[in-house]
Amino acid sequence: MENGSEKLYYTIGEVAEMIGEAPSLLRYWEKEFPQLKPTKNSKGIRKYSRKEVSEIKFIHHLLKDKRMTIDGAQKYLQDQKRIHNKSEMIEKLTTIKLFLQKLRNALNVY
Repeated sequence: MENGSEKLYYTIGEVAEMIGEAPSLLRYWEKEFPQLKPTKNSKGIRKYSRKEVSEIKFIHHLLKDKRMTIDGAQKYLQDQKRIHNKSEMIEKLTTIKLFLQKLRNALNVY
């Protein structure tokens, strides 16, 4: 990393080295985990974004450190996504509710 800044994209070899696994494992995980969709250039070389690298590291943690099966990790990630989506929805609804309460209060003034 030059000047302490992170790269925008990483090759499959760089990511594999980061997690201590073979590139073929990452290609396999792409088939098993739909959130892993690296962009490919005209030569078919994969480029992983920072977000994807982070997801790969988390998947690696679930499979290798937590010793989950692929099915178990997929279910866990789906559950986490549902929880995150519900939290976002609650946050949005709370914002709308506060707006409507302010609007009602403003209309009651007149």
